[in-house]
Amino acid sequence: MASTIQALPTEVVYLITAGEVIDSFASVVRELVENSLDAGATRIVVSLWPQQWRIRVADNGCGMNLDDLQQAATAHSTSKIRSSADLWKINSLGFRGEALHSLTTLADLEILSRPVGGKLGWRISYGDGGQVVQVEVTAIAPGTVVTVSHLFGNCSSRRQGLPTAAQQMKAVQATIHQIAMCHPHITWQIWQNDRQWFTISPAATTGQLLPQILPQVRQGDLQEVKLEIPNPLNSYTEDAMNRVSTPDSCTDAMNRVSPYSSLNLVVGLPDRTHRHRPDWVRVAINGRVVKTPELEQTILSAFHRTLPRDRYPICFLHLAISPDQINWNRNPAKTEIYLNEIIYWQEQITQAINQALSISSSNLKEAVHTTRVSKLLKAAEAKGGYNFNPQNPNSCTDAINRVSPNSLKAVAQVSNTYIVAEHSGGMWLVEQHIAHERVLYEQLCDNWQLVPVEPPIILYQLSPAQLSQLQRIGLEIEPFGEQLWAVRNIPAPLRQRDDCAEAILELSWGGDLQTAQVAVACRSAIRNGTPMNQQEMQTLLDNWQHTRNPRTCPHGRPIYLSLEESALARFFRRNWVIGKSHGI
Repeated sequence: MASTIQALPTEVVYLITAGEVIDSFASVVRELVENSLDAGATRIVVSLWPQQWRIRVADNGCGMNLDDLQQAATAHSTSKIRSSADLWKINSLGFRGEALHSLTTLADLEILSRPVGGKLGWRISYGDGGQVVQVEVTAIAPGTVVTVSHLFGNCSSRRQGLPTAAQQMKAVQATIHQIAMCHPHITWQIWQNDRQWFTISPAATTGQLLPQILPQVRQGDLQEVKLEIPNPLNSYTEDAMNRVSTPDSCTDAMNRVSPYSSLNLVVGLPDRTHRHRPDWVRVAINGRVVKTPELEQTILSAFHRTLPRDRYPICFLHLAISPDQINWNRNPAKTEIYLNEIIYWQEQITQAINQALSISSSNLKEAVHTTRVSKLLKAAEAKGGYNFNPQNPNSCTDAINRVSPNSLKAVAQVSNTYIVAEHSGGMWLVEQHIAHERVLYEQLCDNWQLVPVEPPIILYQLSPAQLSQLQRIGLEIEPFGEQLWAVRNIPAPLRQRDDCAEAILELSWGGDLQTAQVAVACRSAIRNGTPMNQQEMQTLLDNWQHTRNPRTCPHGRPIYLSLEESALARFFRRNWVIGKSHGI
């Protein structure tokens, strides 16, 4: 029988290989922009002409000299690694040397570049396979301009299989947003068909940048945490201390391996903002957004029982960790990775999210976050020309400032429902039932205790599913007659309640253990309409402040409303000059 296996022609091999790296407009933009970032660029301009299948990326990075330009598009050429050992200490976004070469297989490629400090700029056009076909001197500022024309011109089937131009532009926008979140100091200008499409201004932190990408989210809706954490104990060696990347790289500052990693976390506070889909649970590692289902699930678990049903958090996690912890060789687009010591990083992420959601001295004083209240204050401010001076010794905030900055002081109870609490920065209204519900729920999660009850609680006409559910959460239940069952132990918080039988029936209707804990906490919490004395209110506030997720109840409802002292002072115009305020 004749052999049917044969080697593919070289041009077909190149097309297939290039297709693994370049498969859309967004992938071209991603590859070129990552090269710009590796070159140290702080300003990047992306121009798109989708109907002409043309893309241009210009940057102010370190640029390339003539020798580098002549090698840039040849197969597997890169300035970022030198040997196989370098694959385990990747500090750059690109390293495989495939992107530009793949572009020469799928499109026409032209690069203009001038190195920083260089007197001449050069323009080079490349032919198929990355060979130089034209070289000339050109006038250009330090940096690089890459133009890709007639993308997929030699592969019409690829063009036909791509989404519509509008969908491709949406993917480009999403790609740039992801990269911008990882590099908030970059200035971005994006043009489409010679008209400015959108811009992204640089910001000091990712949290300050996010409202440009999600306009419906305000700065006050976010909490940002930056932590320095040690690398896993069994992953750090003395050899790693001495590792440095290629000295010719433009990112030498990144190449020094440290025994510490950094964790940058931006979360939308659950009492203020959330999403219908888990589309803003995102993870980035060393400057690139990646798909890591394990870490994404860790984030979702950390927000469990803080959001309303079928709502998802806004969370952007950026880990900058030692390169020897990562294996980028999982996917040609480098969107999936292997991460060592995954359990260690999951623990660190959970702790960071708990810190972001807690109430501490650093975030006790908060901006007004209720739209109706903020509009009311703005309406009052529009008519007054006055300034609030928090350092004014005569200010009537002196009494408030005597309160410990790390605590809330119970002042009064409104409608036997809301606790008025003061602190150094203003006042809060705390809804007593759901604050107590949060306290009890976390206590139950930490210590789910079932206690014996005598005489047993008798229930009537339970279905097999109800019986199974009660046994699933640990209750001892046995037949006590025809259609009667005796419950001999119950959750500890229920033993003092008169409606214990009704509570157990509620638990029998389904759900996991956490659902049962929520139901017990809700049933056991102090009811609205219940009067509380000063000490009871203060005890509840103290216990609530120290919960892990004090912003919402287990059902996702906000627990408190904050009013800053400065906002109150502006609303009541307390800092007007007395003579002028009397019309003198």
